[in-house]
Amino acid sequence: MVKAYLRYDLANTFGVVASNSNVVYDHTGKLAITACLENICLWNVKQGTLVKTLVTPATSGKAPAEVTQIAVGRSDSHQIAVGHADGTVRLWNLQSGTCDVTLSGHKGAVTALKYNLQGGMLASGAQDTDIIVWDVAAEAGLYRLRGHQDQVTDLAFLQQGNKLISCSKDSHIRVWDLSTQHCSQTLVGYRGEVWALALDPSQRRLVTGSADVDLQVYEVVSHEAAEQEAGAAVQYDTLRSSGSIRRQSTDRVSRLCYDQAGEVLACQTTGKLLDFFKVRSGSEAQKHMRRRKKRKREKISKSQPGDVIESEAQAGSEEAAAQDQADDTLTAADELAPLQTIRCKHKIRSFALAPTPTAKNGIHATIALVNNSLEVWNLNDADVSILHALEAPGHRSDIRTVALSSDDSLLLSGSNNEVKIWNPRSGACLRTIEAGYGLCAIFAPGNRHAVVGTKEGTLDVIDVGASSRLDSLQAHSGAVWSLAALPDNSGFVSGSAAKEVKFWEWAIVEQQDSQARQLTVNNTRTLEMTDDVLCVRISPNGKLIAVALLDSTIKLFFTDTLKFFLSLYGHKLPVLSMDISSDSTLLVSGAADKNIKIWGLDFGDCHRSLFAHADSVMQVAFVHNTHYVFTAGKDKVIKYWDADKFEHLLTLEGHHSEVWCMALSAHGDFLVTGSHDRSLRRWERTDEPFFVEEEREKRLESMFEADVEGPSGRPKDGEGGIEGSVAPAGKKTLETLGAADSIAEALEMAANERKRHEEYVRDREGDPSTSAPPPNPLMMGMDAGGYVLKAVGSVKAADLEQALLVLPFTEALRLLSYLCQWLRKGLQTELCCRVSTLLVRLHHPQLVATPSARPTLIQLQTLLRQRVQGLKDTMGFNVAALQHLKRSVKERQAGMLLGQDEDGLASRPVKRRIEASA
Repeated sequence: MVKAYLRYDLANTFGVVASNSNVVYDHTGKLAITACLENICLWNVKQGTLVKTLVTPATSGKAPAEVTQIAVGRSDSHQIAVGHADGTVRLWNLQSGTCDVTLSGHKGAVTALKYNLQGGMLASGAQDTDIIVWDVAAEAGLYRLRGHQDQVTDLAFLQQGNKLISCSKDSHIRVWDLSTQHCSQTLVGYRGEVWALALDPSQRRLVTGSADVDLQVYEVVSHEAAEQEAGAAVQYDTLRSSGSIRRQSTDRVSRLCYDQAGEVLACQTTGKLLDFFKVRSGSEAQKHMRRRKKRKREKISKSQPGDVIESEAQAGSEEAAAQDQADDTLTAADELAPLQTIRCKHKIRSFALAPTPTAKNGIHATIALVNNSLEVWNLNDADVSILHALEAPGHRSDIRTVALSSDDSLLLSGSNNEVKIWNPRSGACLRTIEAGYGLCAIFAPGNRHAVVGTKEGTLDVIDVGASSRLDSLQAHSGAVWSLAALPDNSGFVSGSAAKEVKFWEWAIVEQQDSQARQLTVNNTRTLEMTDDVLCVRISPNGKLIAVALLDSTIKLFFTDTLKFFLSLYGHKLPVLSMDISSDSTLLVSGAADKNIKIWGLDFGDCHRSLFAHADSVMQVAFVHNTHYVFTAGKDKVIKYWDADKFEHLLTLEGHHSEVWCMALSAHGDFLVTGSHDRSLRRWERTDEPFFVEEEREKRLESMFEADVEGPSGRPKDGEGGIEGSVAPAGKKTLETLGAADSIAEALEMAANERKRHEEYVRDREGDPSTSAPPPNPLMMGMDAGGYVLKAVGSVKAADLEQALLVLPFTEALRLLSYLCQWLRKGLQTELCCRVSTLLVRLHHPQLVATPSARPTLIQLQTLLRQRVQGLKDTMGFNVAALQHLKRSVKERQAGMLLGQDEDGLASRPVKRRIEASA
C-alpha cells in the first residue's frame, strides 16, 4: 500500500515592509502601496498599521515571483498593475482585493510599467528588451515593440499623437508611434545608461536622468507647432532639446517624478539623497531669462577694452543678433530651480509623492529605504522634515535566527542589533528589543525570558514582557553559533568559535539597589574542543551531546561525564546544523557540501547520504515524535524528507533569497523560516494528503514548463528581432499549450460525433427501425458546435492568440466552419470576430493557397458584417438612451433648484422681492 503524507502549505508571510519595487500612493493619498516580495501591502503610514495584503496566487504549482514594478490606474477603476520578476503582469482590484487578470508576455523581469491617461492601455518594459502594449478592457496584449538592445528602464505615454516614450540601458531614448507601431524618433548622445524619464502633467516637457550629473530636458513639440514652423504637415521630431540642469548628487539617477500639479520635480539617486526642483511659472521663467541675458551682457562689456574698433563691432553684429535670438528661448535652467534636498540615513530604494496636498504648506513624500522601512517627509520652500516612520513590522537586516516558545504562542527572531517578538499565527510584531547580532536563540522555561547568542560572543538575556535586555554576559571569546536546551530544563549548552562548549544553568539573583529578582545564567562546565564549534545538540534522553566542528566531523560525548563516545566522518565540508530525533535513535546533519546524512546513534553508522539542496544546507530539524525531517538551504527552498525511507517528500518554495534559519512547533503542525530577504514565513500542515509519486511527477512537469517557456532574461544577440519590428504580445506557456490541446480535442470529438450522426442518418434511410445512438456523456448534452464553442470560450483572452497559433492548419479550417455556424445563431459575436481575425492573420498564406477555404471565408465575411453592425446599432441605441436619461436627470435637478429659489423668493419681504425680480 502506498503511504500518504499530509501536505504543508504557506499560511502567512510577514516581516517585510518594502522590497525591491517602487512605492506608490492610492488615489486618496492616505495609503502607501508597497511590494512585500511577491505580495502587495497597503499601509497607513500615519497610524503605522497594515490595512490590507494582496496575496499573489500560485500558478501551475509554482511559487509566485517577486514584485518588481507597481502602477496605479484611473481613480474610478480602483485598479493597480503589478509586474513580477518572471515577466507576468497582474491586474488587481483594490476594493475587492482580488487578482482580476494575469498577463504573460515577457521572458524577463518587468522593469517599467505605465498606464495611459484614460487607463485603457498599459505598457510594460522588461529585461528582455521588449515593450508590450496591453488592452486592459480586453485583457489581452495588442503588440510587442522591439528595438532596444538592453533592459527597458522607464516608460511614458504621450497623449498628443498617440505616442509612447521609452528609455533603456542601451543609452537610447525612443519615441514610438502607436498608431503605426513603429519607432518615429531615437535620441542618442548619452554616455551611459538612461535610467529614468518624467513627463510633466501638461506634457510639454520631458526630463531624463542617467549617470551624468546633469538632467537633460526636452521640449515636446506638438503637431500644430510643427506645422506652423514647417509650413506643411511633414514628419517632425517629437522631442527637441531644451538644455540641462545640474543636480547635487554624483550618484546615478534612479527615478524622476513630477507632483500632480506639475510644480515640483523630484530626482532620486542610488544613494541617500532625494533632490527637489521647483518648476517656475511662465512669468518667472521669462524674468529669469531676462536676468540671465543682462548678466551675460554685463560680463561681455567688462571683458572688452574701451577702445574696441568699430569695424570689428560691425562684423560681429550679425553673430550677436543670432546669439540674442537664441538667448530668447527658455532653457532648462530658466524653468527649473533647485528647491530642497532630503538626506536619509540609509540608501533610498524608491519614493512617491502624495497625489493630493495633505498639508497646508508643503508636499508629502513617502520614501522606501533599503533597510526595509518607510519614511514620510514634508517638503516646503523653507525646509524638509520627517513626519512618520514605519519600522516596527520588519527587521533592518537579514534574519539569522528564529525560535518558538514551548507553547508555540511566541516567535523570536534575531538580526543585527535587534530582537523582535512576534505572534506566529497573525504575524503581528509584539516587541522590539535592542540586542547584539543574534546568531542563535532559545526560550527559557516559562516563556517569559529568552537567551540570544551573538556574533560578539555574548549571551543576551531578554525579558520578553518588559521588552528589555536584562544582562549581556561575555560568555565566549568568539561568535556563539549554537544553543541547545537541556532536556530537564535546568539550563542549556552553548557552542562557539572559541573552540569550546559551555554548560549553563538558570539562576535567580537579587539586585542590590532595588531588591528585585531577575533571571541570569551561570557557567557550570566547559568542554574544550580541537576546532571551532558550529553546532551543538543534546539527545532528548539526555545521554549524549553532539558537537559539529569546523573540520567537517561530528563528535559525540556522554553528557554526564563528557567522555568521548563516537566520531562521525563523511561530510566533505563543515556541518552547519544537526538535530536528533525524539526517540534518540537518529541524528541528521546538514553541511556546506549540499548533502544531508542520516546517522544511527547506536553505533555511529551512516544510514544514508542524500543530495539535498543546490547550495549549503543551513538548518535541519526533526518533526516531534516522527522521523520526518525538514531542511532549509541557501538555494531558497525548504525540503521535507522521510528519514526511514530516505525519500524526498515535498519542496516548499516561496523565499526569494537564502533561508538562514527554521523553527518547528512542538506538535509539528507548522514551522517558521527566516531568510536573507527579511521575511518570516509560516508553513502550516493541512489535511490534504499527497503521494510521493505525484510530487515527483509535478517536479518533472515544472521542469518541462521551464523548457517550454525558454530561458528568461535578456535575449542573446540576434534573438531580439529586427530593430523597430512588431511582434505578437503573447508568450508560449504550459497554459497556452493546454488550451490548444483542449480546443483540438473538442474539434476531434465534435468531428467524431458528427460522423456518427451521419452514419445513423444513412442507416436510418436503409432501415427505419434503426435506433438512435446513445449521446456522448463527455459532451454533457451539447451538440458538436456548442461543445467546441465551450472549449474556445473557456480559453483566457490573453492566451487565445498563442493557443490558436499552436493549432495546425487543418484544425483551423474546421474551426472557421464552426464560426459560421455560431454567427448564424448569434452566439458570442465578439469572440467569433476575434478568433476569425486571429486565424486569418496567422494562416493567411495557406488560406490564400487553399481553394476549398474560399466559400467559408466569403460566408464568414457576410455574417461578420451583419452581426457586428447589429452590435454597433445596439450600442448606439443604448448610448442614446443613457444620454437621454442624463438630460432628464439634469432637467429634473434644475427644476428642483428653480422651485427652491421661488419658495425662497416668496418668503422674503415685498420690497426685497421687487428688487430681486428687477
